Amino acid sequence: MIRFGIIGTNWITDAFLEATKTIEDFSLTAVYSRTEERAKEFAEKYQASYTFTSIEEMAQSDVIDAVYIASPTSFHASQAIILLNHGKHVLCEKPIASNSVELNEMIHAAKGNQVLLMEALKSGFLPSYASIRENLHKIGPVRRYFASYCQYSSRYDAYKKGTILNAFKPEFSNGSLMDIGVYCVYPMVQLFGKPDSIKASGLMLDSGVDGEGSILAHYKEMEGMMMFSKITNSYIPSEIQGENGSILIDKISSPEKVEIRYRDGRVEDISILPEQHTMYYEAKEFIELIKNGSFESTVNTYENSIAVMEILDEARNQMGLVFPADQ
Repeated sequence: MIRFGIIGTNWITDAFLEATKTIEDFSLTAVYSRTEERAKEFAEKYQASYTFTSIEEMAQSDVIDAVYIASPTSFHASQAIILLNHGKHVLCEKPIASNSVELNEMIHAAKGNQVLLMEALKSGFLPSYASIRENLHKIGPVRRYFASYCQYSSRYDAYKKGTILNAFKPEFSNGSLMDIGVYCVYPMVQLFGKPDSIKASGLMLDSGVDGEGSILAHYKEMEGMMMFSKITNSYIPSEIQGENGSILIDKISSPEKVEIRYRDGRVEDISILPEQHTMYYEAKEFIELIKNGSFESTVNTYENSIAVMEILDEARNQMGLVFPADQ
């Protein structure tokens, strides 16, 4: 049984705990929140025995083996490093850090203490992604990767009325690139590696984060094109174009409908629908790695997380998007 603590008491934590209900080796034992009232309220909701308002005390306790971090991105590195230095395994929500400097410090702490650190980006663990990888050869030489994730934020209406919520605050290392653009970048890196160069642009909001943007990635024999937004919706699928056909992906963040359209007109459905909650697969992988004594995921590898973070850093640099965490 892996005894978990959680940091962050928001909807994503609720989703994670819903996803882990069917995992026998998962046990929630502790909840951290900045306020004791919120920690106790959340702990009661999920029958967790312990609450903490200090990360240091949580890290030093012997009631947890691992921690799921779902706090704002700007807190990820500092919280994770304290936990890793006290021998706790860490599953950290995407994006795993504010920048590459923070990520390298986190990896250094994980390796130095021989514990597992994994980025909680679910897509690569989903059944349809395995299907995409296995069927990629069928479309011939890949010439273009196109990913779109544009989702009008429920918090943008408040923003337009003058109330700036966390999703649009640079001090939390937020914005459309970090929050949802990462879902476009990560699969590209997992499938094709790090590009030779990128060009990025974005629409900066007055609060200091990007509302929407795009990245063009250059590889020796193909291109990557990504667009992301928190202030508009998009209804078009993502697509991997090869010389013999294209793979159409309905939702890049959690694909359900995936099909190959060949040049000769044939259509092949390669969808594999998830049988569990979409966050189940990453949690299951993380727990299996701990049980097997592995200190790195073979899917969300350090190499992949570093490559993605370096792309995000360079894109932000070109967009003029600077976080307090970069200083």
